Amino acid sequence: MNLAIPFPDIGPTLVAFEIGGLTLALRWYALAYIAGLLIGLWLVRRALARPALWPGGAAPMTREQAESLLTWVVLGVVIGGRLGFVFLYQPGYYLANPQDIVKVWQGGMAFHGGLAGVIVAGALFCRVHRLPAAQVADAMALATPPGLLLGRIANFINAELWGRPTTLPWGVIFPGEAAQACGPGWPVPCARHPSQLYEAGLEGLVLGTVLLWLVFARGALKVPGQVTGVFLTGYGLARVVVEHFRQADAQFITPDNPWGHVLRLGEAGLTMGQLLSLPMVAAGLLVLSLAWRRGTA
Repeated sequence: MNLAIPFPDIGPTLVAFEIGGLTLALRWYALAYIAGLLIGLWLVRRALARPALWPGGAAPMTREQAESLLTWVVLGVVIGGRLGFVFLYQPGYYLANPQDIVKVWQGGMAFHGGLAGVIVAGALFCRVHRLPAAQVADAMALATPPGLLLGRIANFINAELWGRPTTLPWGVIFPGEAAQACGPGWPVPCARHPSQLYEAGLEGLVLGTVLLWLVFARGALKVPGQVTGVFLTGYGLARVVVEHFRQADAQFITPDNPWGHVLRLGEAGLTMGQLLSLPMVAAGLLVLSLAWRRGTA
C-alpha cells in the first residue's frame, strides 16, 4: 500500500449552540471569511497610519473610509462570487432552477467572480467618495491574501475542491464517494493532492509575504498600481500552476476528457481556472507596465 495521509476529519462546524430552540452553527468557512476580512482591514489601517508610504506623504483615505469600504467589499465578494459560480461553472442547472441562485448557504462561490465583484464595488466606492482609484486598489490588494489563505484552509477542512489522484506520500485520503472515485489503476483507498493547501501556500502565504515586503520594506505604494499589478500577476500564476494538481469540476469531466479541460489542445489543455487566470496575469503585467511608466505620483 502506498503511503498517504488520512484525512483529519475536523468537521465543517466549529461550534453549534441552541438559542430558544433554534440551533445556530458557526462554520469554519464563515469564520475564514470573517477573519480574512478583519485581518485585511487591519493591514490597510496599518498602511494608512504611515502616510510616508504613500505618494506625496498622504494616505488616500481615512480609517473611517476604510471601514466603509469593507462593507462594499463584502457585498462585492458575495454577489460577484455567487454570480461567477452560477454563470461560469453551473449555468445549465441555475437556468433551470433560478430560485437556487440566492441559496449561498448551500455553497458555490467562484474567486474570479468575487474578484470582479470587488473591482466593481471598489470602483463605485472611489467614485462616490472621490478617492484615487489606483491607490485604493493597492490597499485592497494588500488586504486580500489573508482571506485567500484562510479560505483555502477552510476548503481543506470541508474536504472540498481536492486535487487529482496521486501516489505521493503527502497525498490525502479525502472522505466521500466522489473523492474515492479515482478510476481504475489507482490504489484503494485513493489519495489526492491537497491542492487546497497548495493554493493556501501560494496565493495566501507566499503572495501575501511578497506584498508585505514590497509595501513596508520597499515602499511599493509610492508607485500607484504597482501592488495591484503584483497581486494580479502573482495570483494568476499561482492558480495556473495549482490547476495542474487540482481536480476539475465534475461537469467538465468526461470519459475522453478526464482532466476537465475546457480548452483542449490535443492531449493537453486549459481548465476553467487556468482560462480565467491567464487574463489576470496579462492584466497584472499591463497594470505594472502602466504603473512603472507613470512612476511615483
